[in-house]
Amino acid sequence: MNMKKLVLSIAICLIAFQIGQAQSNAEEIDFLQSIIGGEKKDVVAEFIQLDGVSKDAFWGLYDAYEVERKALGKNRISLLEKYASEYEGISDAETDNLVMEAQKLAKGNEKLINSYYKKIKKASGSKAAAQFYQIENYFQALTRTTILENIPLIGQLD
Repeated sequence: MNMKKLVLSIAICLIAFQIGQAQSNAEEIDFLQSIIGGEKKDVVAEFIQLDGVSKDAFWGLYDAYEVERKALGKNRISLLEKYASEYEGISDAETDNLVMEAQKLAKGNEKLINSYYKKIKKASGSKAAAQFYQIENYFQALTRTTILENIPLIGQLD
């Protein structure tokens, strides 16, 4: 498993869930997250160097992080579905609410990564924590970019 394969998998899953066809349910979201999550864990295992540190401690924390990250991911998908349903004729108030929700989710993701950086640093050392921080920020940026490339900008389709 390599990074390119994971990037392609994420892109395919996110594109398949384009905003124009956002009619998913909880089972479909869970399925997509499990596909991405399994491949993502393989890439993380290749990337993060756990020589001389407690691998069990790291993976326990990583698994806990993934549970929380997936919950935030479901909230992001819900926000995209809301955006899709309100896109045509979206009011200023609805636009503002969507932006506020997006900002709250972005802050939540940042806070989550930062909190697990600290936990992993304590349990597995600075190097493993920094690698975790780096790769998770990469995945977050990739996800945001893929979503933004596949949804219309507000007012674009007017």
